[in-house]
Order: sequence, then structure tokens, then C-alpha cells
Amino acid sequence: MTQFGQYPAPTHVIAHLSDTHFLGTDAGGGERALYGAIDTHRNLRRALQQLEQSGANPAALVFTGDLTDLGEQDAYLSLRQIVEPVAARMGSTVIWVMGNHDERQRFAIDLYDDPAVTGQPVRPQDRVHDVDGLRIIALDSTVPGYHHGDIGSQQLEWLARELATPAAHGTLLALHHPPIPTPIDLMALLELRGQSRLADVIRGTDVRGILAGHLHYATHSTFAGIPVSVAAATCYTMDLSAPLHSLSGIDGGQSFDLVQVYEQQVVHSVVPIGDHAAVSGFSAGFVEKMATLSPERRLDIFSNKASTVTIADVEAGRV
Repeated sequence: MTQFGQYPAPTHVIAHLSDTHFLGTDAGGGERALYGAIDTHRNLRRALQQLEQSGANPAALVFTGDLTDLGEQDAYLSLRQIVEPVAARMGSTVIWVMGNHDERQRFAIDLYDDPAVTGQPVRPQDRVHDVDGLRIIALDSTVPGYHHGDIGSQQLEWLARELATPAAHGTLLALHHPPIPTPIDLMALLELRGQSRLADVIRGTDVRGILAGHLHYATHSTFAGIPVSVAAATCYTMDLSAPLHSLSGIDGGQSFDLVQVYEQQVVHSVVPIGDHAAVSGFSAGFVEKMATLSPERRLDIFSNKASTVTIADVEAGRV
């Protein structure tokens, strides 16, 4: 691949999706719509179709929680049936993260094939994934029986031990409840509690980014000096332009994120889900021809406002 700018290709590309909120099937075996209106299966299929068609072939697909709406077994199985074939074709590792709408036992059994939890108190679903030298830690921020988030002392001790040894390409921490403020006051009631304790554990470690969900809108911040990226839901999103004190979910604005990991930086890009009319663009032939030119000639053709070279000229090799 030709390097057109100052940066080489990223070492890793990760797809970050969140809040699929799948429901189980109805009495006839059909898919149930969330709130009777949202086709969660269609939305996720469309997102994965776009991702696969892009050719990004991410090293991992990270789903940051609320995978199902009610923790139903058939909802988890439907999710796997949709995601895993696409992930296999792209060569992507699938990483599931617990959300407040998920149930730990069903999560462990249905997504991670862990029958040992049957009939037993289920531990927090914390897991470490090595993706070609990039460590991705899935941290369970859920509180059984509640929708707010918290992280127990034993979990924090475990996390500190894991982070004591740096990974080759650093670490991404993935959890459902983001450790950042929200402008939606009612959502603040369901925030991650005890955030200062988490900050004390990860500050100064090799954690390069925090991936989260829960809020149903895309947003970015920092926490303990670490960038935080919240992916909007694939099911429905929150309308931040709604009147104050309202909690307005809408069928629009769904998206997922592409996370590009470089040696010194991590870049998060929001990708809207849906069929949108193309109004401009360049052909593959144009890009291929540009790749054969010197950096100086490319700059003169593509950046110079006074350039008289057309796309057709480049595609036909008349440059």
C-alpha cells in the first residue's frame, strides 16, 4: 500500500460496536422489534455489511456491552449467528463485553461457551485478549440487578496485576459504562461509580485508549490522561438536542467506530450506518495512478488549487 502522507499504515485496526440490544424470538420463532419499532438485527447486519465491504478487515470486533436487551439465550445465539460468520471471513477476533442489560450466566454460557458457571455464582466477566500484540482487556463494569456501573476491589486488583507487565503494542481497555460525564442528567444516575479508584489503577500504565458504550451516542473525552471513545448504539440513539431533562431515544444516528492503532497514536473514527447517496469520490484507477507518481507530483496535482490536471487525465495516464 502506498503511503500518501506522513504516517505509515496502522499496526492494528479494530471495529468498535456497542449496544446491539437483541431480543429473543417471538412465539413463532420470528425476530422481535425493540420497543416494537427498532429492527436491531437489520441494523447490525447493515453495519457488518458496510464493515466487510470496506475491506478494512479489522483484527478484532469489540462489542462494548448491552448485547441483548433482556439477557435471553436465543438473543445471544442470534447475535453469534450474525456476527461470527462475518468475523471469520474478515479474520477478526470477536470480543464481547458485559453491559447492564446482559446477564452474566447467559453471557458466559452463550457467548464464551463456559458451562462451568451453570448453577454457580457467576464472577465478573473480565477477560484478556491478545490481538497480535495489542492487549484488549474486557472489564465487567456491571452490578447484578442494577443498571448503574461499578468495579469491585478484586477486579481492580486483578486489573493492576495484568497491567503490571506492558504489552508489545499497549493496551485498550473495553468496558460498558464510560468513565466520563454526560450532558443527559438522567443518564448520570446510571454512570460508573468509584471512578477515582479505576483512575488510580490505570494511570501511568500502557493503557492507550478506553472503549465504552452505554450512552447511545458517540462521544469522546479523557480519563486519567487516557483518551475515551464511546461508540453510539447500533439499535437506537439518544437525541442530545431534545429538551432539557428528557431522555429521548430515536431511530437514527446509529453508527460504529473504526479504531486505528499507530505506534504513537490511536485514532477513533465514527462510521454512520445506512445507505447514503454518494455525491463525490475517486475511482480505484485514479488512486492506482496517483500511487505511481512522485510525492511532489501528487501534491501538485491533488493539493494545488491552480492545478489544471483532471481526474480523467490521471486515470488515462496523461500526467
